[in-house]
Amino acid sequence: MTDHTESNLGLRLRSLRDQRGLSLRALAERCGLSINAISQIERSENSPTVSSLHRLATALNVPITDFFQEEARHTSVFVKRDLGLHTHSNGVEMESLGIGLFNQKLEPFRIIIQPGVGNMEDPISHSGEEFIHCLQGEVEYRVGDHSFLLEQGDSLLFDASQHHSYRNPTQEPATVLMVYQVSGDRPFIHQLHMDDLREAQHDLT
Repeated sequence: MTDHTESNLGLRLRSLRDQRGLSLRALAERCGLSINAISQIERSENSPTVSSLHRLATALNVPITDFFQEEARHTSVFVKRDLGLHTHSNGVEMESLGIGLFNQKLEPFRIIIQPGVGNMEDPISHSGEEFIHCLQGEVEYRVGDHSFLLEQGDSLLFDASQHHSYRNPTQEPATVLMVYQVSGDRPFIHQLHMDDLREAQHDLT
């Protein structure tokens, strides 16, 4: 994630928190991150991890995409190859493949997971559905009581209200296409995988 993107994300997080009249302590209690971790993200001193961004988005009741865009929304969004907004931490790189659509319901991301990296010890859940397509390498997904090993070309679609987690069990990086869809009273799917990108490289895995 570039310094400019980090700066915008931090400012956007602070703006959303202020709009809701939440102190750092109040937001920390809602999302489970430390006050220090949130403060560092707002000051652009640390990048949030995948799960952290989801926790923050859920606590603020906004889609993850709200951290990366201005207020304007569009009726079509075109993203050139490798020019989507990036964020990375703790061995996971996340690139948005399209944000800013008016009344957006889907959130597509390209995610690169380094060898041995994952969140098996900290599964997450959220409303809506989730679609995973393995583009390169292998990634293990655990959904509820079931485990799935996705190899190149394999796909997985599941009800995201189930606890789920992932891991790259190989010695090579894995790349997946991940698409979130939120149902019910939440706008997008902001609520999950952007693992608060790092609460101090410990708190956010």
